Amino acid sequence: QLSYQQKISESPLSRFRGVYLPPALHPLNKTLVKGGKWKDMDSTQEKRRSFLHDFCKKYNSRKKLRTHLVHLVSRIYVEDRHKVLYCEVPKAGCSNWKRVLMVLNGLAASAHNISHDDVHYGKHLRKLDSYDLKGIYTRLNTYTKTIFVRDPIERLVSAFRDKFEHPNSYYHPVFGKAIIKKYRHDANEEALKTGSGVKFKEFIQYLLDSHRPVGMDIHWEQVSKLCYPCLINYDFIGKFETLEKDANYFLQLVGAPAELKFPKFKDRHSSDERTSAEVVKQYLKELSKEERQLTYDFYYLDYLMFNYTSP
Repeated sequence: QLSYQQKISESPLSRFRGVYLPPALHPLNKTLVKGGKWKDMDSTQEKRRSFLHDFCKKYNSRKKLRTHLVHLVSRIYVEDRHKVLYCEVPKAGCSNWKRVLMVLNGLAASAHNISHDDVHYGKHLRKLDSYDLKGIYTRLNTYTKTIFVRDPIERLVSAFRDKFEHPNSYYHPVFGKAIIKKYRHDANEEALKTGSGVKFKEFIQYLLDSHRPVGMDIHWEQVSKLCYPCLINYDFIGKFETLEKDANYFLQLVGAPAELKFPKFKDRHSSDERTSAEVVKQYLKELSKEERQLTYDFYYLDYLMFNYTSP
């Protein structure tokens, strides 16, 4: 195990070697938390952290995960003023989290008047992989690192609804066309030309295919491969199911302005019913028993890591 000083004085080329950062469970700094109303949140947080830590100890004893440092931190957003690192998990409140980071960073006065396009395409926030090796290690070791997760299959259904059930100038021509071409045997010319109208069953066939006609996408990639929770020691684990409470407690922990609260609004397709367990059930009916099992297996690590009950 290299010391911190050795790590940051290594040649930049070392970032391309395999790295292994053992998960150490550091106490959460609660000095900025005001009032006693966060007691339950604190206890929930400690349980989640120690559950993940114990899981990673067991998992890593069987298999040392190795990956390149730059790839390891490529989904992590940096907010330097309040020393926050946030790993983006799409479909788990990430748009509103990015709005909050912009407010914390002084880039906007309020989270409520930042558009969806500004959040995702505005390039206002820096990612951790844009820093040099010393900058990456310093922030990993001194900033408060957070990740927000969601029931994996609920997240998957939410991504499918968002990307394939609404007009989309990227997902339909790129993913839709390839999926319909490979998995729909009686596809008409219009569907092959536009890529619109992908069925959930076809989407699952693509997801489970080891020879996918088009690659993976962050909206349905496993959290274990987006944020590497067994390699990076996240200080705070939030869940979509308790999003507002968790987020507002986290904002207290990092000393955010008292008036800043996590936004409640649904980012897009606000008239649609939120993807809930009940909605998921309807989509799973379209799959065979084997497909349901294989979909769960695909997200097996995410289910285990974050202590979600198998559907």
